[in-house]
Amino acid sequence: MEKQVKLFLDFLKDDKRLSDNTLQSYRRDIEQYEKYVSENKINYLKATQETIIDYMDYLREENKKESTISRSLASIRSFYQYLIRVKKIKKDPTVTIESPKIIKRVPNILTSKEVELLLDQPKDVDLKGTRDKAMLEVAYATGMRVTEIISLDIDDINFEEGFVNCRNANKPRIIPLGKLSLKALKEYTEQARNILIKDDNEKALFVNVNGQRLTRQGFWKIIKYYKEQAHITKDITPHVLRHSFATHLLQNGADLKSIQTMLGHSDILSTQIYMQFQDESLKNVYKKAHPRA
Repeated sequence: MEKQVKLFLDFLKDDKRLSDNTLQSYRRDIEQYEKYVSENKINYLKATQETIIDYMDYLREENKKESTISRSLASIRSFYQYLIRVKKIKKDPTVTIESPKIIKRVPNILTSKEVELLLDQPKDVDLKGTRDKAMLEVAYATGMRVTEIISLDIDDINFEEGFVNCRNANKPRIIPLGKLSLKALKEYTEQARNILIKDDNEKALFVNVNGQRLTRQGFWKIIKYYKEQAHITKDITPHVLRHSFATHLLQNGADLKSIQTMLGHSDILSTQIYMQFQDESLKNVYKKAHPRA
């Protein structure tokens, strides 16, 4: 890919005669995408619409602005159109993807019933089901980003005290684990993980069937599979579970500062977006209880 990126940038410089600043912007966007596909072992020539959408979701997890994501998509689209031009690929994976709107996005969330339905799908009948159950429970119980979840090592879980140590993050933090997520994790680590791993020195908490650390793409496909099994029509990504975690905590009385800490937001303004989902019952309580309501 490195060679094609260089040729693409040369094409922009020599044929399109773009300014140095614009070229540097393209370079940053494409090199970041190159790093992403490399780390996730994705063949960029076989990238699909799913690949690009997942990458955009990854940028959101990295707290990139919608304007930055929109620009990145435009750069990637230009790159793939160039690859079609030079006959390296036949189809542009970005062609049907709309650019993000620059306005503040309303997070896509699941209802409590939809979360229960999704988490009930993995069955403890095989190693994969036991792993998937634990992984989805942890995702919803902690609100961690998918990159943080797949980066967890076995030693990051404190079973006695009931918390997870999220080290691989811009803002490392300790997050409590509920009874159900702890139970699922114990079953996975005691009954499945030790069989899945091929090397006793493997530190990854969640591993694939080859005994290696699970990838973002792998996690994304797992959630998509169980969404279809649950017949949930909403679009569900790992980040949707994070949004649902924060929203449900707020609706059940958690304070915004605590949610900010658990999510790892540097700015509480990022957390305040969930205020719009507060339950109507809170308004009713206010109306009944406040003397001047």
